[in-house]
Amino acid sequence: MKNIDILIIGAGISGCVLAERYAAIGKKVLIIEKRNHIAGNCYDYIDGNGILVSKYGAHLFHTNEESVWKYVNKFSDWYPWEHKVIARVDNKTVPIPVNITTVNELFDINITNEEEMKIWLEENRMPIEKPSNGEEAVLNRVGTVLYEKMFKHYTKKQWDKYPAELDASVLERIPVRTNYDDRYFSDTYQALPKGGYTQLFEKILDHPNIEVVLETDYFDIKDQYTTYEKLFYTGPVDRFFEFTHGFLEKLEYRSINFVSETVDAEFFQENSVVNYPGTEVGFTRIIEYKHFGNQKSEKTTVVKEFTVDEGEPYYPVPNPRNQEVYAYYKTEADKLVDVHFVGRLANYKYFNMDQAFKNALDLFNQLEKDKKNIYKTAV
Repeated sequence: MKNIDILIIGAGISGCVLAERYAAIGKKVLIIEKRNHIAGNCYDYIDGNGILVSKYGAHLFHTNEESVWKYVNKFSDWYPWEHKVIARVDNKTVPIPVNITTVNELFDINITNEEEMKIWLEENRMPIEKPSNGEEAVLNRVGTVLYEKMFKHYTKKQWDKYPAELDASVLERIPVRTNYDDRYFSDTYQALPKGGYTQLFEKILDHPNIEVVLETDYFDIKDQYTTYEKLFYTGPVDRFFEFTHGFLEKLEYRSINFVSETVDAEFFQENSVVNYPGTEVGFTRIIEYKHFGNQKSEKTTVVKEFTVDEGEPYYPVPNPRNQEVYAYYKTEADKLVDVHFVGRLANYKYFNMDQAFKNALDLFNQLEKDKKNIYKTAV
């Protein structure tokens, strides 16, 4: 593509949505992707057992945003999926998030309604008016025993930091229920795309104005692309600036080591996702993909997830040191003209899937709002 209007770095949610939006209004779009596939961390494929699996961990779509739900339905059919997670704790199996059943099982008591659950939480929590870190956030909600059993060591495995070393926001977003609701999410729309996420993104990018170049690191070829209307960058923000500003202070990211195994059985576990909050194993959870979509196969595929420091960056690590470093990069980013930083890695902020879709749609709307209200007519 010789004449580029829009240059996008990364073919994940943010990059693909922006590509589709700009292509729809006649712009020539080029996406440069370092990996050998589109769809970012949502990428899925059929494995050797004939099972649709996700390369980078299970992705569950849920949203209360009507505009996002309408947008994704333009490109795929969806089937309802109310995600449920269970955990092995003290040789027992309990639902996550914490609800009445969780407390009854772990403490061998008989709470029967919401009022009793609220009383139990109030009696066991440690009131902290303004939690300053993740540990205080959990203690303020559920108290010391549940903190030890469900949160402390799982957080250490997930982040290589105990809750006290993380911002309160990391743990505050984990729900605690006062009823029997064992759904992991409570959003209005909860579903999975028929045929998987990869086909969804293939359809999003199916436009003659979009070209995608895979297995190419933008930083190896960036000098070839200097003329464009706008550049959208979705990779790690510190990677973008270390080449031009010489600021070598790196941000922390957590990655995941996925260990896949074929089991010669119809099913390995009773649920799609089983968490292991304790110290008895090194992995955080086991995913059995066969459960999603009621898939059929003589064997099953299970994947253990070990969270690690090195590898593909997945999760920003929100603590004071990293926020200070990111603030420097944010200042530098704001100085750039027609260069926009989009998504989890570029904004050093955790986004759910629907938030990533909405963030990209809103950015397009904001940038193009003075151009005949293109966003509303295009959607």
